[in-house]
Amino acid sequence: MSLETDFVVIGSGVAGLRAAIEIAGSGAHVSVLTKDKTSESNSEYAQGGVAVVLSDDDKAELHEGDTLVAGAGLCDEMAVEVLVAEGTKYIKQLIDWGTEFDRDGGRLVFTQEAAHSRRRILHAHGDSTGREIVRAMIARARQEKTITLTPFANTESLIIEDNRCVGVRFLDPILRSPRSLFARGVVLCTGGAGQLFQHSTNPAVATGDGMAMAYFAGAEMADMEFVQFHPTALNLENSPRFLLSEAMRGEGGILRNKYGERFMGNYDERLELAPRDIVSRSIVAEMRRTGTRSVYLDMTAMSESFLRGRFPKIYETCRFYNLDIAKDLLPVSPASHYCMGGIRTDLHGRSTIPGLYAAGEVTCTGVHGANRLASNSLLEGLVFGARAGSSILEDAAGIAPVEVGREGEPVFPSSEEHLGVTTAVKKRVKRVMWERVGILRDRNSLKRALSEFDQIESAHLSTASRNFVTLAKLIATAALWREESRGGHFRTDFTSPDEKWRVHSIQKLGAEISAAGEISF
Repeated sequence: MSLETDFVVIGSGVAGLRAAIEIAGSGAHVSVLTKDKTSESNSEYAQGGVAVVLSDDDKAELHEGDTLVAGAGLCDEMAVEVLVAEGTKYIKQLIDWGTEFDRDGGRLVFTQEAAHSRRRILHAHGDSTGREIVRAMIARARQEKTITLTPFANTESLIIEDNRCVGVRFLDPILRSPRSLFARGVVLCTGGAGQLFQHSTNPAVATGDGMAMAYFAGAEMADMEFVQFHPTALNLENSPRFLLSEAMRGEGGILRNKYGERFMGNYDERLELAPRDIVSRSIVAEMRRTGTRSVYLDMTAMSESFLRGRFPKIYETCRFYNLDIAKDLLPVSPASHYCMGGIRTDLHGRSTIPGLYAAGEVTCTGVHGANRLASNSLLEGLVFGARAGSSILEDAAGIAPVEVGREGEPVFPSSEEHLGVTTAVKKRVKRVMWERVGILRDRNSLKRALSEFDQIESAHLSTASRNFVTLAKLIATAALWREESRGGHFRTDFTSPDEKWRVHSIQKLGAEISAAGEISF
């Protein structure tokens, strides 16, 4: 059965909601599809905050400079300028919509995070910033009568006709059968793919389906080798890798080894506030040196009242695991956290396929370069979500509604085994990605990973399993291609950055990997 709407947005994190609100402002009908509940996204789990130039001692040039330094020479400068310049406007808009950022005596409170030269991080309810922003945006979206929020609607593929994206094929959440939804344009805001790795701070929904759908539809992918590993995920046996926010080190947290020694001074003069890739590799080196599987985050120099107020969610979660963050050293180790690469887009959210747009972590806009600056992700979702919503309206102005009454052909036919990644495939891919395509990489480990992925692909796979393996191959292939170390990509056989590799990797279905000077086109 075919359905019709004006526009489809896939994903209900910050980028998806902002795109939907922008489109609905024109009176157009927007269908927002999510594979879980509407509030379940990477955005909702963002603890540390959102970076924005609003404090008296900050300037746009400083925020831009910090972003460029963190990006290790691969940020597209125009994208960074857009992020910082427009970010302030959209944060003020969020406040107008009722987002309750933390204040002291009526004034916004800013905190420090790694690699920022100013205290410019806004947070909400201590360490629940993403949740508060998503709450306010869902409330705002529900005020728009032309936005339809459809949870538990798992999108399977994009519908491409005459090289244009004209809709999506998804599983009806009630009937549990495939349906085609036609539209004048589609915006992918499906987040990242942290669940490709054995240890991740991401929620279970972060399996990269949007990236895979776009790739199979023929869209170009960029910089897939650059994956950010968060240095401090709580490392307890038989428990998920709960994120211990960057802000904990920003507030004075110290990393110690098993002997209780502060060790970051041996690796970087910025100590705990070095960029995430450096802190993560330093922790790995220290764990190997001391023969342990964890280092420790020490917050005991701060009072219990301060820690409970500043990090309430973290405080209660640690308490659940019988840890008192005011008294105990917290066992931590790195975990996959964010994908800098993704669907190649211009600065207005356009992919290389007409009718297909994207925003947020699913994309590669050139904002993050080789390594994302802490707390720029929520800002990116707001700025580029709004831009994608605006450009899809502009581009669709002369496009007639798609004729329905037919099913259309999805890029890949529906599979009866569609409902998820099989447990066996998931376990094997996650293990290989962690061990061979993780924080430290080399030619042999990457080639062995690709060989294993080829073996997995030789079996009959469900749609979701195929997507999962394909994304893993894209990351491993790009990591093997880039013979240098830069940002989140570190090769033990090419340990330094190389100026000739100051290019972006581009991957497309049926084509060899290639290089591009700019992301935007």
